[in-house]
Amino acid sequence: MRILVVCGAGASSTFVAQRVRRAAHERGLPYSASAGTELSLPIDLDSADVVLVGPHLSHALPRIERDAAARGTTVVLLPPDIFTDLDGSRTLSLVRDAVAGGQLAAGS
Repeated sequence: MRILVVCGAGASSTFVAQRVRRAAHERGLPYSASAGTELSLPIDLDSADVVLVGPHLSHALPRIERDAAARGTTVVLLPPDIFTDLDGSRTLSLVRDAVAGGQLAAGS
């Protein structure tokens, strides 16, 4: 599964992507995670199965969901305290919940 973490400038999304990638690896899950920005999203969406949206981009969520739906990509708005998830386990749980919700196949 390809996870894209999006924030405004790419700094906080880089930390979240690294943490969720490490958490998935530790659990033996074939997930990749990369960071992107709101500006790079139109291009980055083509290579993502799940988009994790930074809480500070909640104003852009309807547009992001619309663009993602056209590609069959699931969107998850991250909670405001997600940056305290230092080991990535909570973020990974959000991704897995989205998968379990029937949005994606678990082996993607």
